[in-house]
Amino acid sequence: MKELAVHNIDEQALETLIARAFEEDIRSGDVTTDSIVNPQKQAKAVWQSKDEGIVAGLPVARMVFQKLDSNLEWYPVVEDSSLIKPGADIVKIQGQARAVLTAERIALNLVQRISGIATITRKYVEAVKEYDTQILDTRKTVPGLRTLDKYAVAAGGGGNHRMGLFDLAMIKDNHIVAAGDIAKAVKNVRTNNPEIRIEVETKTLNQVKEALDAGADIIMLDNMNIDQMSEAVHLVGDSAETEASGGITLETVAKVAATGVDFISVGALTHSVAAFDISQQLQEIF
Repeated sequence: MKELAVHNIDEQALETLIARAFEEDIRSGDVTTDSIVNPQKQAKAVWQSKDEGIVAGLPVARMVFQKLDSNLEWYPVVEDSSLIKPGADIVKIQGQARAVLTAERIALNLVQRISGIATITRKYVEAVKEYDTQILDTRKTVPGLRTLDKYAVAAGGGGNHRMGLFDLAMIKDNHIVAAGDIAKAVKNVRTNNPEIRIEVETKTLNQVKEALDAGADIIMLDNMNIDQMSEAVHLVGDSAETEASGGITLETVAKVAATGVDFISVGALTHSVAAFDISQQLQEIF
């Protein structure tokens, strides 16, 4: 089975995201911390887990803190993408006290979201580990956070689907209506973008046949039942890759994988995130 590419963190996009987060949260200054804490003071703090799961995004948090204190010392206790239990220390921090307090919430918000996505992704990956099927994310992400959401899925062991509208042609039902039929839609994309891979969303076996005849690289089996998916996979064979999508849950994902599909995309990985609970404890100011 071919794997779709894993997208790395775009550092420029990340720096822009962090700058926007600072503008949103801090703007002219942290009126509470700046009123209470002497700017010359240093602080030690520790992050602790209050959940069990995959903790990820620690390099992102470090960037947040070091934006306020470039000399801040960062001592990870666990590796990024590690499985941890409640009460575990995650990272120890030492730096300017104001920076440690002011950057806390932005850093935690990002890592808690990333870790939440990584944790649920790992559960899906574990559920299909007996099959030659890869769990994928979708474009159902918060605008501006896609780079981190995709990173989080990869940290949980999943794969990244297209990053956006520019790196894979996804012909969906409305595109088919606009073009007239599947064959015309595929032909139009091939003519205008001969190097791009093409995926076609299908809802029936007849559409699967049409997509196959049109030369689609990937055929999405959208909201099909298990019997339909099994028949579609058999029909496609090695002529294209297959992707199951639509309402797939942890309770059903193994049955879907058993049909032989190459990929299973799950929008809930990123559109219904349960944040991973982490706290920052100030240990000392000196």
